[in-house]
Amino acid sequence: MKRLDGKTALITGAARGIGLEFAKAYVAEGARVAIADIDIDRARTSAAELGEAAIAVEMDVTRQDSIDAAVADTVGHLGQIDILINNAALFTAAPLVEIDRADYDRVFAINVGGVLFTMQAVAGHMIERGQGGKIINMASQAGRRGESLVAVYCASKAAVISLTQSAGLNLIRHGINVNAIAPGVVDGEHWDGVDAFFAKYEGKPPGQKKKEVGEAVPFGRMGRASDLTGMAIFLATNEADYIVAQTYNVDGGNWMS
Repeated sequence: MKRLDGKTALITGAARGIGLEFAKAYVAEGARVAIADIDIDRARTSAAELGEAAIAVEMDVTRQDSIDAAVADTVGHLGQIDILINNAALFTAAPLVEIDRADYDRVFAINVGGVLFTMQAVAGHMIERGQGGKIINMASQAGRRGESLVAVYCASKAAVISLTQSAGLNLIRHGINVNAIAPGVVDGEHWDGVDAFFAKYEGKPPGQKKKEVGEAVPFGRMGRASDLTGMAIFLATNEADYIVAQTYNVDGGNWMS
């Protein structure tokens, strides 16, 4: 028997990167998965690659009507939602005096509002079903500390950690465990954008910042999306039933808490 047999999961921002890696790992463990993404074409391609255990749903986490429709679509196709992974997020960086209000609004709308209101919609379904569930939010080591050029993103991920604590305490009475994963630096296509921000503001050649942060990880390299799947599976199983409102660092030793 696989660890997630009979379970269904909704994963936001899952058409690529870490979210897609979670979807693959969940399917391998017996779950059925809804790959939710604003890029519905890529979500459909990714779901098709995973076979009959996966579906694609269009979802813009900044719009309540889109969140509600995605949850309803997932329930309509898969019957229920046992697990939610709030993975959709946006990175930004700038010196404090150059932070743009529109950029701030967008990052918080996705990284904080998207997490809160997707949790709310899925928790409502879970409570109505009366069989509990697991919610996993994607935080970051950036939420554990400030960084000189990353004030907005750090603050948004600190908010995710705080939301995880409050939601965890509120929802456990319904048998819903809310926890979070805080990755460190994870290699992937998104890091091209991150590297570009540092190239701009620190005057580094492309690729230099990525090389530096990878070498600074105590484990000896940047993380890979596959390094996160073990924790994502564990937190979705009955083995994690007594874990409530916690954020787990999976970062190669970058941060200790």
